[in-house]
Amino acid sequence: MTLALTPLHPLFAAEAGGVDLKKPLDAHAIGQIEAAMDRYALLVFRDQPLDQDEQVALARQFGPLDAGLRKATGAATRFAYEELIDISNLALDGSVASRDNAKLIGVLANQLWHSDSSFQNLPVKYSMLSAVAVPAEGGDTEWCDLRAAYDALPEATRRIVEGRTARHSAFHSRMLLGDDRYTDGQMQRFPPVERPLVGVHPGSKRKLLFVGVHCDRVSGMSVPEGRLLIAELLEHATRREFVYRHTWRPGDYVIWDNRSTLHRGRRYDLSMRRDLRRTTTLERHAAPAAVD
Repeated sequence: MTLALTPLHPLFAAEAGGVDLKKPLDAHAIGQIEAAMDRYALLVFRDQPLDQDEQVALARQFGPLDAGLRKATGAATRFAYEELIDISNLALDGSVASRDNAKLIGVLANQLWHSDSSFQNLPVKYSMLSAVAVPAEGGDTEWCDLRAAYDALPEATRRIVEGRTARHSAFHSRMLLGDDRYTDGQMQRFPPVERPLVGVHPGSKRKLLFVGVHCDRVSGMSVPEGRLLIAELLEHATRREFVYRHTWRPGDYVIWDNRSTLHRGRRYDLSMRRDLRRTTTLERHAAPAAVD
């Protein structure tokens, strides 16, 4: 197999072809995809519809899987696998969820710029999203390149962020949207995690600016000062020249690197069916993050 790559953006993101994702990948194919991910950070595979078994089997070839926030909330799932994460507006019976369904809070929170599970004491690597059904209008997804964002930082800002950490909190983004119905036990399941504001991607060796909506404070700063800095850095990282916007088609399969990108869903009519299914992999050999 030879992976065919067509760039989708001047800085990152590529459309990938030449591989059947339904079939088990050999070591050479996995190596090609991982090398492409180090270069592009995001790969789009068109016309690759996968069922639940196929999606989970594919993702497991790239590392152990993680169920994300469901480990704390204990939310029920309509899937056969705990590791398959529901990025849809559907109720457990498969119908479009009513507006008062608590699940829609998560749907709306996904419209904030974030890196999946940066709030966990786990080395998260790739996320993979399979499009089953999409609305006729809206519901795009955007990604930004945190490596390019770091490269474009003014020198004065670099001096401020170098050596500092940001605290990532699992429930911060939900609370911003007014969702505060979490028990002490749920909150304790995901204690805040400290991560450097400036990181180095292990594959590309490029520096990156690691921010996102899960950040709620910055080391060495008061809470208000830190949150203003986070807002400034997030505004910088998501400038249009750093962003790729994807319009979904059924059968699309997108892989992105959570260590070097942020992403957000875009608004759509919540009465229209949208069914996307995510798997998230961990690094095979990496140490956990520090816990505050």
